[in-house]
Amino acid sequence: QVQLVESGGGLVQAGGSLRVSCAASGRPFTPYAMGWFRQAPGKEREFVAAISGSGGSTFYADSVKERFTISRDNAKNTVYLQMNSLKPEDTAEYYCAARILDSSGAVLTTTREYNYWGQGTQVTVSS
Repeated sequence: QVQLVESGGGLVQAGGSLRVSCAASGRPFTPYAMGWFRQAPGKEREFVAAISGSGGSTFYADSVKERFTISRDNAKNTVYLQMNSLKPEDTAEYYCAARILDSSGAVLTTTREYNYWGQGTQVTVSS
């Protein structure tokens, strides 16, 4: 079993920055493919960014490319999402997700590919 706990959400003005974190526990961290998703009220959960177990591969949604950066610290069992140049449309509940894979190089980008989810952390961007 894998437990994921997000932290670091909050209220920020448009143009500002925020970093959210996701701490994993329960299994060795390295084989986890990790991802960040977000869900705004009344909308479906959408993909934001993903990183492979090794950290060598990343992938971003077009809407956040060049503004957000996903990274991981395998020694701390933690994945991060650094969000810069935030916009009001980035306002959402942010969820991290994990899946244990045999390959450490895979990047997963859809909700159905992940089988562990955190509880979410709220990010609100004011205009």
